[in-house]
Amino acid sequence: MEKDKLNKRCEVLVIGGSAGSIDALLQLFPTLPGSLSFAMIIVLHRKNSADSTLTDILAARTRLPVNEVDDKDPVLPGHIYLAPADYHLLIERTRLFSLDDSEKVNYSRPSLDVTFESAADSYGPSLVGVLLSGANADGTQGLAAIKKAGGVIIAQKPESAKVAYMPQQAILNTDIDFIFDMPELASFIQRINHPQTVSRS
Repeated sequence: MEKDKLNKRCEVLVIGGSAGSIDALLQLFPTLPGSLSFAMIIVLHRKNSADSTLTDILAARTRLPVNEVDDKDPVLPGHIYLAPADYHLLIERTRLFSLDDSEKVNYSRPSLDVTFESAADSYGPSLVGVLLSGANADGTQGLAAIKKAGGVIIAQKPESAKVAYMPQQAILNTDIDFIFDMPELASFIQRINHPQTVSRS
């Protein structure tokens, strides 16, 4: 069953996190391959002030293009997208990003649940959702939506997370497919990036 999940075609990998998740991403980014067959979307609980510091920090650790999302940007494979501060990030079925400044969800904007649910609606079984370190339960409901749509869901190993509460809530309340630390997540990304090389057995 797990090998079947590795053989699924991935169009989008969406990663959500809160407190402590930047540390996890700084571990992950240098291990990313030089090209990706899918888009990677990063949604973090961030301060309201809009600045490019986080984008620059992440971009310095990978050869892949890293950009903060603008409204109506297309979702393109091989790119890493960062949700801007103080906007919910949605993905339209036309494969365009949409920014929304409606009320906070789980005390957060951007909300992980909002993006995960929107991505599940647009990409269904070709979506992989990852939940990293954080201090509230945002993301659990969104992972459940991804699972219901046929996608693959992953939580960071709580013992490897700077703040364990967020992945713990997902593990307790959803049928998580994989529980990874950052090296294991990096290996997973390498494998789904070239699914044709993964043998079936």
